[in-house]
Amino acid sequence: MRHLKRKFHKMTAELLDMPQDVVFDLPRLTMIGDRQLYIENHRGVVHFSSECLRLALSKGQLEVNGSSLVIRTIWTEEVFIEGVITSIQLLP
Repeated sequence: MRHLKRKFHKMTAELLDMPQDVVFDLPRLTMIGDRQLYIENHRGVVHFSSECLRLALSKGQLEVNGSSLVIRTIWTEEVFIEGVITSIQLLP
């Protein structure tokens, strides 16, 4: 059943010419060097410090590690952070 649902979403995305991140509710990350990160499609901030940002996703969490991390902008489903980013990890 899960395979059929995934195939349906993929066909819908192709038919309507929609990005797959929208159809599958996946996070979209845009990174500029190791200094800025823009994340779309998150479900809220789980933890934040100057060394770690953890966001809830529709499936799992996203963890960003670094130093001097600062949230510059945060909206309902988007967040923009700056600092020295050393790692990004998807957690189940």
